[in-house]
Amino acid sequence: MPGMTEPPISRDGQPPSRDGDDVDGRLAERLVASEVVHRGRHLEVRVETTERADGSRHRRDVVRHPGAVAVVALDVSDRLLLVRQWRQPAGRTLLEIPAGTLDRDPVSGAIEDPELASRRELEEETGYRAGSWEKLGAFWTAPGFASELMHLYLATDLVTAGQGRLTPDEDEALDLVRLPVADALAAAERGDILDAKTLLGIFWLSRRRGT
Repeated sequence: MPGMTEPPISRDGQPPSRDGDDVDGRLAERLVASEVVHRGRHLEVRVETTERADGSRHRRDVVRHPGAVAVVALDVSDRLLLVRQWRQPAGRTLLEIPAGTLDRDPVSGAIEDPELASRRELEEETGYRAGSWEKLGAFWTAPGFASELMHLYLATDLVTAGQGRLTPDEDEALDLVRLPVADALAAAERGDILDAKTLLGIFWLSRRRGT
């Protein structure tokens, strides 16, 4: 509307709080009920009821997920290792960086260490191991309905895993694709790459290099 301005945003991306105003506390919702409506191999679908500070209650469909890892892997020729695979929800094949869900111990319920999972997924999906690893960050993939937190890694100094390498899961059919970083960036900008974690990994790498 004319005459209205957007509130200023602080460096952390949040509007500055009013004096004495606990923004997180004011917006937080307390879980009061949770019903499992589906339990799959890696995730649960729940109907959760939460209560706000004002006493109002709200029901939401929530996908509970153990988390995942994704790997930006660069070979000795500075090419990005990608995998092309069929994605049923998208109804098409997608070109993606190697990634996978964190395993959960069936007895204790303990969730796999992302550091270990990143190494496993790289080897399973590409047949390579990395001599150098760096964690780039972590991000919520779809916080509006899912609890999946994805950990993003940079893997370099790649060597072939050789005999006894880990292989993809039985339900995975993957084609390995190698793209020079500049070509991967161009493909992302053209819209040829549509997978969110892959776009984030490519743009993150490009920003680090100043390209």
